[in-house]
Amino acid sequence: MDVLRLISRLRTPQAEQADPRQVENSAGGCTFELDDHARLRRFLTLGVDGGTYYASERALALDNAEVLTRLAASDPAGLVSTIVDVSTRGAAPRQNPALFALAYAASVPDAAPAALAALPQVARTGTHLFQFAAYVEQFRGWGRGLRRAVGAWYTDAPIERVALQAVKYRQREGWSHRDLLRLAHPVPGTPELKDTFDWIVRGSVGEHVPRLIEGFVKAQAATDAPTWARLVAEYGLTWEMLPDPAVGEPAVWDALLDVGVPQTALMRQLPRLTRLGLLPDLGGRTGEVAAQLADPERLRRGRIHPVNALVAQRTYAAGRSARGAGTWTPTRAIVDALDAAFYAAFGAVEPSGTRTLLAVDVSGSMGAPISGMALTAREAAAALALVQLATEPAASAVGFAAKGQIGGAASLKALGISPRQRLDDALRVVDAMPFGGTDCALPMLHARERRLEVDTFVVYTDNETWAGRVHPHQALAEYRRATGIAAKLIVVGMTATRFTIADPSDPGMLDVAGFDAAVPSLITEFARGL
Repeated sequence: MDVLRLISRLRTPQAEQADPRQVENSAGGCTFELDDHARLRRFLTLGVDGGTYYASERALALDNAEVLTRLAASDPAGLVSTIVDVSTRGAAPRQNPALFALAYAASVPDAAPAALAALPQVARTGTHLFQFAAYVEQFRGWGRGLRRAVGAWYTDAPIERVALQAVKYRQREGWSHRDLLRLAHPVPGTPELKDTFDWIVRGSVGEHVPRLIEGFVKAQAATDAPTWARLVAEYGLTWEMLPDPAVGEPAVWDALLDVGVPQTALMRQLPRLTRLGLLPDLGGRTGEVAAQLADPERLRRGRIHPVNALVAQRTYAAGRSARGAGTWTPTRAIVDALDAAFYAAFGAVEPSGTRTLLAVDVSGSMGAPISGMALTAREAAAALALVQLATEPAASAVGFAAKGQIGGAASLKALGISPRQRLDDALRVVDAMPFGGTDCALPMLHARERRLEVDTFVVYTDNETWAGRVHPHQALAEYRRATGIAAKLIVVGMTATRFTIADPSDPGMLDVAGFDAAVPSLITEFARGL
């Protein structure tokens, strides 16, 4: 055999470099490396909780912390503006990465002024503020600038908002409003704010205390359901403002639903409402609650991330909590409403009108849980593919994995899922697909071999490809040459690693962070050439 015939610039095994810019990924394959700004967006949207199949959460966290260090030194303004953008758009299912990044930026002299000025935009609730306080102490002390920024979080807000935060989000992460006020020493500018601070710090109820705090104090002293229900109606109390015995009373929840339960709280309390008998198959509050769950405007105002809607749907449909918090019999109308909420949470997505092949990596590494949620990377990828299937009239979806070692047989077949299925049913189909090695070139190779006409390849993957005899970007180039179609490749990254199969120098390739709520729109816009 002529060994020189094994060397090619057009076809390179994925375990070898096809380009000097490539680096070794965690699986032993070679992939391209994201720049720091792209890595920051992945970290902010995907998080690092639970790590990945190949990397522990600590290793992944340290790797992403290095990105923050470099950006804080090279582009502090860009670092803070990206944190604010991801947080305020509701692009991520969890706020922890944004709060951590903001806390780190607040510890770097060049970035601190902008980071502290952005605190109210990123830490929008008391819980967020407590999380920020816990993170920031990992990097710095309580200097004048930090105390001033935390004090302004209270003094610059309307009194109604301060009162709401004081009684709804009382403590977390070992912090309370009392702790922060004692550290920050803000000066109240009005009698109402002064009395609110006095109540938080000393528990004294002055004559100028806001009505919401007055209602909270009365609710804590009450002992029966009729009184709690009356106070909810009179003062507009939320469930977090009531003592524990109150939230087990159906009459209290009737009153809460009459006043209006915010969207996030409504999704979280569905199991409790079901167990209390308020969401029967017929009658009760079922129709009203189902309509609220799927209301696009309520989803937008509540900043409901699609992944959170997906987790809520799967948990509720299962009839049991992953945390062992009891069981319930799901109500069909509520399950259907949560299905609708998942799709509606993405907003209106315009179809690209291109011939699209959606390819979900179902290899072994995609079976790892992600972002600290009861969700695997392959399940999240399949759910995102469902949104694109619902959007694109000329789209089809496949799942792919490599069998055996490098160069072994390939496994690629239709996913067999449809937006007309319930989400939990569709994800069970994906879960049943066999695992294998990762070969992200398979979708392009499949399309060429079958002579499929594809304008846009969308690959949902963790980018840990290693098992193929040709790199994905080379396979795309082969497909373009063979068909004459200027096909595009969109890589939807499902983990916060630094790897991507997309060649950053190719304008026909795009890498996006999978949990960003704007991903379906980004896909269609890029496919249309916008």
